[in-house]
Amino acid sequence: MSTSNPRLELSKEEMKSLGYEIVDAIVDHHLTQDKKLPVAVGTRAEMDSIFLEEAPEKGMDAQKVLEFVLKNVMANSTLLSHPKAYSFVPGPSNYVSVMADALATGFNVFSGGWSASPAAAELEIITIQWLLKIFGFPKKKGGGIFTSGGSMANLTALTTARNIKCGKDFSKAVIYLSDQAHSSNIKAIRVIGFSEEQVRIIPTDSEFNFPINKLKNAIAKDRLAGLQPFCLIGTAGTTNTGTVDPLTELATICKKEDIWFHIDGAYGGAAILAPKGKTALKGIEKADSVTIDPHKWLYQPYEMGCLLVRNHKHLSHTFTEKPEYLRDVEGNTSEINFYDLGIQLTRRFRALKFYMSIKTYGLQSFRDAIAYNMDLAEQLEEQMRKSSLWEIVHPATLAIINFRYNPIGKNYSAKKLDKLNQYISEKVVSSQKALLVTTILNNQIVLRMCLINPRTTLADVQETLDLCEAFAAEADT
Repeated sequence: MSTSNPRLELSKEEMKSLGYEIVDAIVDHHLTQDKKLPVAVGTRAEMDSIFLEEAPEKGMDAQKVLEFVLKNVMANSTLLSHPKAYSFVPGPSNYVSVMADALATGFNVFSGGWSASPAAAELEIITIQWLLKIFGFPKKKGGGIFTSGGSMANLTALTTARNIKCGKDFSKAVIYLSDQAHSSNIKAIRVIGFSEEQVRIIPTDSEFNFPINKLKNAIAKDRLAGLQPFCLIGTAGTTNTGTVDPLTELATICKKEDIWFHIDGAYGGAAILAPKGKTALKGIEKADSVTIDPHKWLYQPYEMGCLLVRNHKHLSHTFTEKPEYLRDVEGNTSEINFYDLGIQLTRRFRALKFYMSIKTYGLQSFRDAIAYNMDLAEQLEEQMRKSSLWEIVHPATLAIINFRYNPIGKNYSAKKLDKLNQYISEKVVSSQKALLVTTILNNQIVLRMCLINPRTTLADVQETLDLCEAFAAEADT
């Protein structure tokens, strides 16, 4: 294709051929990714050598563009759905949702307002209702919205809390969270105009639990100073350790003090579908708002976050605007315009992938997958406790486990242990055979595994530990 194509079209045959090749490539990836190296490495100079060019004036054959992309883009991207991607919070994804995303994008569905796509709005209403029931929120009074991810969901929640609790004057408002709360909350607090002096970061104890007494003291001190405690952020599954804050106790404090209770469940919220997770998350139903991230432990492809609220009117009261150019598409009160419930006006059709995957696999499949993930982490912990080479730094909690190489009898110094475990991580990642990075707990460098991929097996994990042990032995020689 060397001539101009101002209609930006391909022939029917070209579209089918290109589409079939893309689907074939995706299917092949899903079937073979466990045999690929999960980690991509590349310097800026190396990437520039492949991609750097001026925007071409003349087009080229779409098949050749696809071949180039498959060879150079996909092959240079870390596979976060790989069974040996353990770091950060991996994205296991699922094929049905991938195809649903292709449909939503292929039809270019605008999911901002009812009049643009009644079906898209209806599916978001229905799937939000499914989630409200799962989390024990009131079905009629409750509401929610799908977002790009947990960062946007937290930002939406805190903006709402500020509006409902403070109105236009939030100069004396104070917000509380633990030192294990996700960094996206700090970003959101900064974005919505709060200064550092208005933020109380409560230090957790040695087991990373939220200290109730310290929180009560902080609130009391702020009230005596004439300030306005307005919001508390609890966490349902911290990123570092999977720890769940004492949600019921925090909810009681918030109710007594008239404080908005937001729970960041972006990582661990989905655990509520499994029996052990439901027990761990007791009290989450008492929140004013909850963030969850379907593109994490609900196995959806990126991007898909979600905010649930106890009272849907709080969202519309915070975000509804009535510009003259939208006056003809307002609809009635039952026909929800989701651009009135959040920050985005233009919104992609995120609900479709969640809807199609739940309809295809059934909720029980998701329950079983989440339960498997939690059991796998516990099995790993039990196995490692029987080894003379490994030390459990924080036990398996909501499918996250933290450990370090610390052989019995070696009596390594703290500095040596930090250096050794950092070395293990760096060697594993540079080998490209697994994505396993470190975090810091109680001033110790530790290895962290997040085991939320339902296709990760104990054998996968054991192979990775064998690799770690080989690099550790290499470092000791």
